[in-house]
Amino acid sequence: MHGPQKEPALHGVMAEFRNPEELLAAIAKAKAEGFTKLDAYTPYPIEKVLDALDLHHSRIPLLVLGASIFGAVAVFGFAYWASAIDYPLNIGGRPLNSWPAFIPATFEGAIFHGGLAAALGMLLLNGLPRPHHPVFDVKRFVEHASKDGYFLVVESDDPKFDAASVRRLLESLAPVEVNELEN
Repeated sequence: MHGPQKEPALHGVMAEFRNPEELLAAIAKAKAEGFTKLDAYTPYPIEKVLDALDLHHSRIPLLVLGASIFGAVAVFGFAYWASAIDYPLNIGGRPLNSWPAFIPATFEGAIFHGGLAAALGMLLLNGLPRPHHPVFDVKRFVEHASKDGYFLVVESDDPKFDAASVRRLLESLAPVEVNELEN
């Protein structure tokens, strides 16, 4: 015997708009209604959309700085340890800690670790790899997202989220189409 069918969990409600101005107006209206978990999809970067969604804050620069400092200290420490402690060579009375010789390797260690942290941090903080995203289940999104569609998603993890009221709000803004996104 089977139990009652569970409704699929929603990722959110998505609306398509005709131009960036309509999208910006929709973002402003959704924020005025108290929604905070919003995402937008446009065919090209729009600075005003980033501003409206407060997406200019990133932890990547701090992550890269920390990894670069770690890489520089680690490489310099290894070079010092190798030449002054583990295998010291006294050649002509020169000092064992010849730090100017360690600078190129130290610089390369900082660059390598910073670049690696940038790449891995970008992947992890963006939630990648993600083989499937619910927006790709909407036919109009697949056809128009990279050409001429401007999409706004109110995500279901928003504290004020109620699918019916979000749908009414988005429909009141005269979009091209409104869709519920299932996880």
